[in-house]
Amino acid sequence: MSAEEVDRYLSEIEEPKRTTLQELRESVLRVVPEAEECISYGMPAFRVNGKVVAGFAAFKNHLSYLPHSGSVLHELGKDLDGYSMSKGALRFPIDQALPDELVEKLVTVRLRHLREAG
Repeated sequence: MSAEEVDRYLSEIEEPKRTTLQELRESVLRVVPEAEECISYGMPAFRVNGKVVAGFAAFKNHLSYLPHSGSVLHELGKDLDGYSMSKGALRFPIDQALPDELVEKLVTVRLRHLREAG
């Protein structure tokens, strides 16, 4: 499980999805440069201290940010206005990366939840 596997996942995705997800990947790594890139449930993900803190995936008509927790998206409320989501996925357009500020909030909330859980 490594960055090479994430590279391989991205190489198999058509544009503009590939570029948009690469931008998300770089944004997450700016927030947690120590994160280990891996594949979790068949999708690219990022681990910190052995725990998955974020992930992403491409679908036919959208992309998804995966917080790997059912409580992260709920906590961000108005920050997510305008996005489609489920309990475990934030969906966004194939040609529009998530803003860096939002990615930072998403990852920070997940890290805080993991710290609080011990």
